[in-house]
Amino acid sequence: MPINVAAVQQALRAQGLDGWLWYDFQGSNPVAYRMAGMGAAGHLATRRWFYLIPASGEPRALVHAIERYNLDHLPGAKTVYAGREQLADGLRTLLAGMTRVAMEYSPNCAIPYVSRVDAGTIELVRGLGVEVASSGDLIQQFESRWSDAAIATHRRASAALYRIKDQAFESVAQRLRDGVPTTEYDIQQQMVGWFGDEGLIADSAPCVSAQENAGNPHYLASATTHRVIRPDELVLLDLWGKLATPGAVYADITWIGFAGSRVPDRMTAAFAAICGARDAAVATVEEAARAGRDVRGFEADRAARKVLADAGFADAVLHRTGHSLGENVHGNGAHLDDYETHDERRLLPGSGFTIEPGLYFKDFGVRTEINMVWTAEGPEVTGPRQASIVTLV
Repeated sequence: MPINVAAVQQALRAQGLDGWLWYDFQGSNPVAYRMAGMGAAGHLATRRWFYLIPASGEPRALVHAIERYNLDHLPGAKTVYAGREQLADGLRTLLAGMTRVAMEYSPNCAIPYVSRVDAGTIELVRGLGVEVASSGDLIQQFESRWSDAAIATHRRASAALYRIKDQAFESVAQRLRDGVPTTEYDIQQQMVGWFGDEGLIADSAPCVSAQENAGNPHYLASATTHRVIRPDELVLLDLWGKLATPGAVYADITWIGFAGSRVPDRMTAAFAAICGARDAAVATVEEAARAGRDVRGFEADRAARKVLADAGFADAVLHRTGHSLGENVHGNGAHLDDYETHDERRLLPGSGFTIEPGLYFKDFGVRTEINMVWTAEGPEVTGPRQASIVTLV
């Protein structure tokens, strides 16, 4: 979808910025590449290009002579360069009148998902007397907010994931009842087939993790690396997907089962703690929305991890509380994070994100994951919240 220049300019003025400067070299800045619609344009992009949207006036571009047509689909004037001296002169002209511009940069790389422009290019811009500010909030506003149609795709994907989750647990239970040996990989591959039946796509097969493998947050069973699921073992399912249609956005859930009739007390206690942490994060977002105040990613993470720390589990936390969702499963919006990073970006109306606190030990791990979408009616959890570990036998 073409960028709404007028809306960007209004946002720039609201943030006290003179412009938003997009820069890319061979796909080094996927944010700028997507915002500029380079993939849709279908051109090679082997040389450096810049595109400036000023707070007022016409946008302008700087492109290499052998790729002079790459930004023709965008509005505004264009300057063509070839040699390095022409590049330097062209950038100076492009930034004439600019004092402070936004780029895909985060001070001290505090938010690495935003820091896409290399240090040398930042130095080049600063050397022209222009201050560089982070484009983090702009990215959220113009790339991470979902239309009503996108929200509808999320809901359909979410409902499908819950059906697949139920099928997977039932398959584990049936195999155990029948005495059929089964592995993590067996269940994972069944799930891959059900993804196809539901019309879902994903960037990876789902995670099926038994017992100690569930203590590794990013364990992924494969044809060569997997284990048998035995009776009286914990089984973690982490599955994410989206509809195979343009503009569709992801849903992403995690549920826990137990291949027995009585869940051990340690697992029950750990799971109760993450459920409390999850609900604290939800409440933080909902209360801020009701009060009409901004809520930032780090606040929701902080609320969740306080529950885990108060329950004595601080040392078993390995990751943030949640991540942005979008057309990629890890989107470019605010993450629920005051652990791996300090994400000060606002959780915006129109955005979607996960809430997924987890605890990880040598012999098992537990995680609960739900999705929240900030609709026109307010923040909404888009699927059931797991209240207790599912017993499969």
